[in-house]
Amino acid sequence: MQTKRTEDYLPKAAVIRKITVENSQIKTFELAFADEESNRSFHYLPGQFMMVSVPHHGEAPISFSSTPTRLGTIQLSVRRAGALTAFMHTMEAGDQIGLRGPYGKPFPRANLEGRHLLFIAGGIGLAPLRSVINYCLDREAAFPRLTILYGSRLPSDIAFHTDLAAWRNHPRISCFLTVDAAEPGWDGAVGLVTALLDRADIDPAATTALVCGPPMMIGATLKELSGRGFADDNILTTMERHMKCGIGVCRHCHMDSKLVCVDGPVFSRAQLLQLDVAEVQS
Repeated sequence: MQTKRTEDYLPKAAVIRKITVENSQIKTFELAFADEESNRSFHYLPGQFMMVSVPHHGEAPISFSSTPTRLGTIQLSVRRAGALTAFMHTMEAGDQIGLRGPYGKPFPRANLEGRHLLFIAGGIGLAPLRSVINYCLDREAAFPRLTILYGSRLPSDIAFHTDLAAWRNHPRISCFLTVDAAEPGWDGAVGLVTALLDRADIDPAATTALVCGPPMMIGATLKELSGRGFADDNILTTMERHMKCGIGVCRHCHMDSKLVCVDGPVFSRAQLLQLDVAEVQS
């Protein structure tokens, strides 16, 4: 087993620089380490995550929603879902939290370069894909064409409005939105996010799909993409399991023979088919 370093277990103090309200349940926290040397030496890649803690309120894994191509701060988008995240939603700029990481395997950058990238997200699942999308926009030569399909429960639940507006007006991006149910004033698509595939110009042989969202949405989307001719190695997703340590010690996040914290959280459909994983079971 790989030797663990002391710093793998000890969080570092980080200061909240800015908070953006994405919707009624999601806030994006812009953070910088209190120690300037930590800021200068910190590196991460899209798809990785941090273990976030607040004393007396617990610790939880949260994926990066920022891109490492934009230095100075990091962003973590947090959905209010438990004791820690509920408390974080009461915090303000200037408050401090604990961070340790980064952990996990990122999206395979080298395998994505030069290909048409298809991003399919549901709800908060757009957060880790936002990291990849903005990374790709800052690496134009390597990632020439992007398609984004985003589904939300209701129009009022749509998150990352600023990013979506920029992406919908970007010459290298095709971006489509849908909701499960309309609200007054909504004139966009209504239905499953997979239905948006019919509106996108996609060649499965030249495209790699990146999928993130609720488990049921992931399962349905992986199956739909496979049925449309995507190779299993070219369908990537992020998996969620209950984590305690983030470094492969406690094994709470086991997924058959794999640990999501060290073997993931990014997996291909080909990898998942080798495991007993509900998201890829027919």
